[in-house]
Amino acid sequence: MRQQTKEAVEQAAAEAARVLRAGGVILYPTDTVWGLGCDATNAEAVARIYRLKRSENKKSMLVLCASPDMTVRYVNKAPGIAFEVQEMATEPLTLVLPGAVGVAPDLIPDEGTLGVRIPDHAFCQALLRRLGRPVVSTSANLSGEPAPRRLDEVARELIEGVDHVVDPRFEGRPTGKPSSIILFNEAGEFRIIR
Repeated sequence: MRQQTKEAVEQAAAEAARVLRAGGVILYPTDTVWGLGCDATNAEAVARIYRLKRSENKKSMLVLCASPDMTVRYVNKAPGIAFEVQEMATEPLTLVLPGAVGVAPDLIPDEGTLGVRIPDHAFCQALLRRLGRPVVSTSANLSGEPAPRRLDEVARELIEGVDHVVDPRFEGRPTGKPSSIILFNEAGEFRIIR
């Protein structure tokens, strides 16, 4: 396997960010499984991902943010305790937080929440820094199929349906399973969903 240098990661992230800024959809590795992604503020791109996945389950996708600072720009009622829990997590953790703002409407359910994960993954962090906005992260599978741990497990239809496929050498060490999910309300009360 070729070496994953910082320069190579930054170059790959810059290329993917250009595609996202243009309204495109990418297939990319995360800290959990391979994902389909787009600029979370672009409603057309979000709708395209739902079509690619053949998903009827609107408002079920989460976003990746680079940091708590980026997160609070898109969820304005998040309790501080949620970020303390995030900080202590040893495995990938998605926080479902109240007060979603500034993202595509199809990402926000009636409750007004947004699922957010801060990835511990070199490529994802570089991409988020380059784009400066959240990136949609939903497993790169057709609705009802298992989530792909590696690029060779992704359906050909999805590979052909995106605008850019990130080089698999930037996979890192994914967990191969979806993140845990904790739902918080404004008061800081929480419920474990997965």
